[in-house]
Amino acid sequence: MSTTAKPLRRWIGAAIALPVASYGVMIAAARLGYGHPAVPRPEEADPLLDGYMPRYEIVERHHIRVHAPAELTLAAAATGVNLDDSPLIRAVFRLRELALGSVPDPTVRPRGLVPLVQSLGWRLLAERPGKEMVFGAVTEPWKADVVFRPVDPDSFAAFREPGYVKIAWTLRADPITARESIFRTETRAVATDEQARARFRRYWSFVAPGIVSIRWLLLGPLKREAERRARLEFE
Repeated sequence: MSTTAKPLRRWIGAAIALPVASYGVMIAAARLGYGHPAVPRPEEADPLLDGYMPRYEIVERHHIRVHAPAELTLAAAATGVNLDDSPLIRAVFRLRELALGSVPDPTVRPRGLVPLVQSLGWRLLAERPGKEMVFGAVTEPWKADVVFRPVDPDSFAAFREPGYVKIAWTLRADPITARESIFRTETRAVATDEQARARFRRYWSFVAPGIVSIRWLLLGPLKREAERRARLEFE
């Protein structure tokens, strides 16, 4: 073996080992953190979401500052962001399909985040027009071909049917000034019984890095689209 090949092999090995090790750390963190959700900071408090899921076992919160009014920011999040536009997001979904043996969905889905998720079964639970939207569904996320089951807003908080996980999430824009806002999204989940909890905890440990990545990857396109709309309106 040449003297240059050995360092190259070591470099390639290190390049492969680093993301594998990082993924292992994230899996361990997700498993250990299950059931111990982070307490929201004062600016993250969400009374509207609390009304539908005051107690939860996992939570993900993400935000980004946007140079656009809150109403435009929320509208951009609802209709201007398309999951299929991101190769990385498509890769995350594809990895889940491969890992669980999912059958690719042949349905032609609408573009825009809100039309897409509603076509998948998510239900709009509540809304503050121009400020926030809360969505919810129940599901068995560990199944290869996951199905989101809508629940009536009046029944969502009390839903206790065994074997499911309840999930609620938000699109929210908090105004800073007349032309600036902070976009926030929060996702909460809770299992309805011990068996579902055990299955969901195992599932969440492995998929949490991908799900967190999707939430994070959506922030950049959302910011660009909201600011593009603001330039068209104000310039």
